[in-house]
Amino acid sequence: MTRPDSATFQKPSDDELRASLTPTQYRVTQHEGTERAFTGEYWDHEEEGIYVDVVSGEPLFSSRDKYDAGCGWPSFTRPIGNVPLRENTDYKIGYARTEVRSPLADSHLGHVFPDGPRQEGGLRYCINSAALRFVPVSNLEAQGYGEYLAHFGEE
Repeated sequence: MTRPDSATFQKPSDDELRASLTPTQYRVTQHEGTERAFTGEYWDHEEEGIYVDVVSGEPLFSSRDKYDAGCGWPSFTRPIGNVPLRENTDYKIGYARTEVRSPLADSHLGHVFPDGPRQEGGLRYCINSAALRFVPVSNLEAQGYGEYLAHFGEE
């Protein structure tokens, strides 16, 4: 899979999403679902690379900003580059939380909390693995993400 052109990206239809995503990916990204803690593919993943939206392929997070928050979901201190994640307030569990969504596909990713590492800005982006696809450093160029090689000290 290669990186889509953000200028021409059109979100797939609901039928196309159901056909291309796993049931968990569909539930999480399209219906604000949450995978169970410590069950997602990337919660303890440590390989270097970037995490992109499973629906659109848009870059979201770097492994360099990932840390173990002990919560059972992939946690990041910030989005990669200047990605303008969309934020909404949700009250689904009885109190206000800040939901984060991808800019192009409007995929539900997870939530952001103000309890992250202070030295890194104090935020914890708690993200569902099901909303992500991982692109290792060795595949960045081939998949259209070559601009992120410098982020890992690669040329």
